[in-house]
Amino acid sequence: MAEYEPVIGFEIHAELATHSKIFCGCSTEPGAPPNTHTCPICLGLPGVLPVLNRTALEYGLKVALACHCSVPSPSIFERKNYYYPDLPKNYQISQKRSPIGLDGWFEFEVDGQPKRVSIIDIHLEEDAGKLIHPEERSAAGQSLVDFNRAGVPLLEIVSGPDLRSIAEAEAYMAGMRQLLLYLDVSHARMELGQIRFEANISVRPKGSTTLGKRVEVKNVNSFRTVTRAIEYEIDRQIEAYEQGERVLQETRLWDEARGMTVAMRSKEESHDYRYFPEPDLVPMVFTTEYLNGLLAQQPELPAARRTRFIEQFGLPAYDAAILTSEKAFADFIDAAVALGVSPKAVSNWMMGEMLRLLNERGLAPEAMPVQPRQLVELIALVEAGRINTTQAKKVFEEMFETGRDAEAIVQDRGFAQISDTSALEAIVDAVLTANPEPAARYAAGEDKPLGFLVGQVMRESRGQANAPMVNELLRRRLRGE
Repeated sequence: MAEYEPVIGFEIHAELATHSKIFCGCSTEPGAPPNTHTCPICLGLPGVLPVLNRTALEYGLKVALACHCSVPSPSIFERKNYYYPDLPKNYQISQKRSPIGLDGWFEFEVDGQPKRVSIIDIHLEEDAGKLIHPEERSAAGQSLVDFNRAGVPLLEIVSGPDLRSIAEAEAYMAGMRQLLLYLDVSHARMELGQIRFEANISVRPKGSTTLGKRVEVKNVNSFRTVTRAIEYEIDRQIEAYEQGERVLQETRLWDEARGMTVAMRSKEESHDYRYFPEPDLVPMVFTTEYLNGLLAQQPELPAARRTRFIEQFGLPAYDAAILTSEKAFADFIDAAVALGVSPKAVSNWMMGEMLRLLNERGLAPEAMPVQPRQLVELIALVEAGRINTTQAKKVFEEMFETGRDAEAIVQDRGFAQISDTSALEAIVDAVLTANPEPAARYAAGEDKPLGFLVGQVMRESRGQANAPMVNELLRRRLRGE
């Protein structure tokens, strides 16, 4: 790597979170039995006519505007012609010459430094179906096709070859996924195929301005897999150049079992697809008022929200970055703070117990079973001295598991903290009577015995004594403070 630098770009395919497909009314809900979310339109039967999903169009335009793209008017759909078994029409309705977004840019952070990537174009298209290759012996050699996904609206975001490291590639992927989530246009769950990152990779001698042969890597289903594929491909291409071999412009697949990319086919150029205007869909003309209306709907985006959490909430930069990395986290803390609780208190719980339990149980942030008002109630119980921090963590875990409110759990488990002065004095008196030697040492000015005495009081009270009050009672009783 000392003599070479990688050049990386991405084609991102994001399923848009519409209820119906892009050109028909079939459901986009995942997980249905094969070939049940289909109709003559998405199956491409003769005589049918597509009708554009307005919501899909507006979702795509929101992304284009957020990426500072110009919006051509008119914008047109075209037919991208190729044959593959999961493409029912033998062409895909897509965009090439006049998409919904051109010549934009996207900015994100890498190790605390800003990085800007050019966005070549953003366009709408329909997804293909899904090929299934059964592993059962009875079906060996067969492939099945499920057309439920055919016609699901896709947004393709094509970046320029502007990334120069694995770290930049990872930050770009995370940042673009964040953008889609904050704009609320895609669920962007990679494990469900709702967002797919196809990396274009080449290497060149450092200092060169000439691009090397571009290799596209497909069949990657996680951020970690994309990273591994890029790492492998960089090493493979450098080794080929050093051995005097040619690097072919091609599409390669990631082979998870072998941890390597394998050749799939030579890389097509746009003319190979024989694009021509889609005759059944009219050109789209966008007025300035319409586009300004979409801009006005743009929510607070990740970078702005991160800055607000630092400046307005007083959160450390690290906490703010974690809490804005997922829209569900950021929405949670905003909702909790709106109920009157300290932002730092909410942040501490989310950065600690919430993240721990989500990770242990493999849950997505959107699946947080604790509601903002429930966490606010728990924090209030701690601040009022009714339960201590140790008890609060046990209560939170039960809230997470059951969805019950903190007050009910505290009552059922007898966690109410003892803050009554007379009750605490009785326990303190008993502990001092049973432990005269450490009591005398503390009274004489030695500080270490205080911890022991507090611990004995907590044991006698089964952890329910108000620890700050116990400290105060012991200091007053033994030192007159």
